[in-house]
Amino acid sequence: MHSQEQFSSSLFRTISLAIIAALVMAVAMVPAGAQNSVPATAVQAAKMPEFAARLAHPAKPQAARKAAAFAAARNHRGPLQADDIYDNGPTNGTTDAWTINFGFIISDSFPIPAGGATITGATFAMWLIEGDTLESARLSITSGENGGTSYFNQTVTFTQSGCSLNQYSYDVCTETTSFNGPALIVGTYWANLQNAVTADREPVYWDENSGPSSASENEVGTIPSESFTILGSASTTTTTSTSSYNNYSCPAPQNGFHDLHDFGYIWQSNQDPASGVAIDRTGNFYGTIADLGSQGVGLLYELAQSAGHWFLSPLYSFLGGSDGSSPDGVIVGPEGGLYGAASGGTQTCGRNGESYCGLIYEARPGPAACATALCGWDETTIYQFTSNTDAWGGSVTAFDSAGNLYGISGSGGANGAGAVFELTPAQGSWTEQVLYSFTGGSDGGGPSSLLVGHDGNLYGITVGGGLYGWGVVFQLVPSAGGWTENVLYAFTGNTDNYYPAGLLQDSQGNLYGFTNCVGYGGGCNGFDVVGYVFELSPSGGGWVFTVIYDNAGECDSSVNAIHSLAIDAAGNLYAGQGGLDLQVNYYYYCGEVVAVPSHTVLVRANADIFTNLISDANGNLYGTTATCGGLGSLYRGSGMVWQYSP
Repeated sequence: MHSQEQFSSSLFRTISLAIIAALVMAVAMVPAGAQNSVPATAVQAAKMPEFAARLAHPAKPQAARKAAAFAAARNHRGPLQADDIYDNGPTNGTTDAWTINFGFIISDSFPIPAGGATITGATFAMWLIEGDTLESARLSITSGENGGTSYFNQTVTFTQSGCSLNQYSYDVCTETTSFNGPALIVGTYWANLQNAVTADREPVYWDENSGPSSASENEVGTIPSESFTILGSASTTTTTSTSSYNNYSCPAPQNGFHDLHDFGYIWQSNQDPASGVAIDRTGNFYGTIADLGSQGVGLLYELAQSAGHWFLSPLYSFLGGSDGSSPDGVIVGPEGGLYGAASGGTQTCGRNGESYCGLIYEARPGPAACATALCGWDETTIYQFTSNTDAWGGSVTAFDSAGNLYGISGSGGANGAGAVFELTPAQGSWTEQVLYSFTGGSDGGGPSSLLVGHDGNLYGITVGGGLYGWGVVFQLVPSAGGWTENVLYAFTGNTDNYYPAGLLQDSQGNLYGFTNCVGYGGGCNGFDVVGYVFELSPSGGGWVFTVIYDNAGECDSSVNAIHSLAIDAAGNLYAGQGGLDLQVNYYYYCGEVVAVPSHTVLVRANADIFTNLISDANGNLYGTTATCGGLGSLYRGSGMVWQYSP
C-alpha cells in the first residue's frame, strides 16, 4: 500500500527482529447445564439440582462456621512477604469460582520483576465441598494461556489451611504447594491449573477476584482473574541471553511510562500489533492485527478502560475475499465509526492481475442491544477498487469537516505512480473520485502521507519523484476544474536525506516530517543510518525548509532510524526512534521516545520498539510495539500498547 510505510517496516525488521505476536480472543460466558460443554462455575453449580446431593453434606465439627465471615472480601495480604514474587490480591470467597478439574484449564498471568526470579511454590484460594481436601492438581507455568513455551509442568500436592464456609456451603481454603521451579527472566508468564483431585473426588474451583491478572478458561475464553500468590526468590543479578543480542531488554515502568496492555500468544500469530492504534474522543483505542480473527485473516479490536483496568475486546473478524483480509490500521470517523483498508475485493489489479485491488471498509456497533460485555461490530465494504488506474491498494488517512474521507495509493492512478482519492458519503453510500494521479516525475510519485490542512487544502509526502528523485512535499488545492498540485519542497538526497514520511501540521500551519539517511559502512556522516526531522513553514507566499533535529550518534548506535512523529495539542513534537550498533558478534539495540528539537529522552529501552506514536487531547503519548510486553524478550515478546504521560 504505502511505499514509505513498506520501507519503514522493512528497515525496522532489518535492524530488529520481528517476532510472533497474538491476541487473546474473548467470548462471553453464559450459564450452562450439565449437558453443555461450558463448565458450571461454583455459584452456578450451587443452584443446579444435579449438584444438590453433593452440597447436602451433614455439618461437620470443623465446618461449623458462619457465612458472615465472608460478608466482605478478605483483605489483600499487604506488602509482599519475603518469599512472595507476585500476589494477585484478595480472596473474595463469595463472588464466584471456576472449576479446575474434569478437563478444564484455568490460566492467570503474572509478572516477573526486573532481575528475574526462581519460582519455589504458589498459594491458591479454592472452593471445595465442605470438609473435602484438595490432594493434587496439574500446575504449569507457560508463555501463554493454556500453553505456549512450558517452563514448568508437573502434578503438585497441596497443604490446605484457613478454610471458611461461604453462603453456598463451599469451604473456601488456602492451598499451598512447594516445588523446585524454573528460573525466569523479567516478563509476563501464565500459571495454569487443571486435573485437580480431591479426597472425596468432588469438584474444586479456583476463587474469582478483582486482581490485575489477565485470566482465561480453555472452553470459555476471557474470565475474571483468580486469587493466587507466586512464591520464590528474586535473582540478585540480571539474567542475560548468550546470543549476540544479549543486551536486548524491554522498558520497565519509568518516568510516566506504562504498559497498558500485553498481547497474548494463543494463536501463535505471525503478525504483530505494531501497526498502531487510533484513539476516539472517550479515550478508547482501536487497532488491527492482520492474521488473527476467527478465519485467521484479520481482526479489528478495541482496548477500553473500566474500573482502572484496560480490557481488550475483539470487534470484528474479517472473512477474506470480498469481505477483506489483512487490515492495516484504522482511523476514527467524525461519528465514531472506524474506517480502514483491507486486501481482497472482487477485482484484480497489478501487473498481469496477480493481486486483488483492495477495499475500504467501515465498522460500527451493531444496531441491536447487547446483553454482554463483549459485543461484536458490523463491518461494511464502502468501496472496492476497480482497476490499475483506480487508487488500487489504497488506504484512508483523514476526514475533512464535511465528512469526506481521503486516502492515498502508492502505485495506483492513471500513471501507475500513485494517487490521492476521495470518498464522499451520500444517502447511505459512498462515491469515490481520484483527485490526483502522480506521474513519478517532478510532481512526485508513491505518496506515503496525506492530511487535511487547516486551510482545507490537502498536504502530503511522496517517497519518489521530484527534481532529484527522492520525493516531495506536495499541496493539493481544490478548484472549479478539479485539484491542482503544488510542490512545496523536493528532497535532494543530500543534507535533507531521503525516504520522507510522517507528515504532521501544527496549529500555525507549519508542516513537519522525517527522513532517514541509509548508508551502511558509515555513509551517513560516519553512521550507517541517521534520522532527521524537518519543518516547512509558510513565508511570503512560499515555504521555508529547515532541518530541526538529527539523531546522529544518539542511542550509542550506528543505526538510528526515526520511525514516527507525534504532535500534541500544545504543539510539542515527539519522535520514536531506534536501531542497533553493529559490532563483531554483538548487536547493541536501542529505542527512544524523544522530544524534538530539544533531544530530551523521555523513554529509553534496549529494544527498538517505538515504531509509532500518537497523542491524545491531554498530551499523553501512546503507541504499540512488535516485541516486549508478554515475556518481554526479543524472541517471545507479545507486543504491547504503551502510554507515556509527560
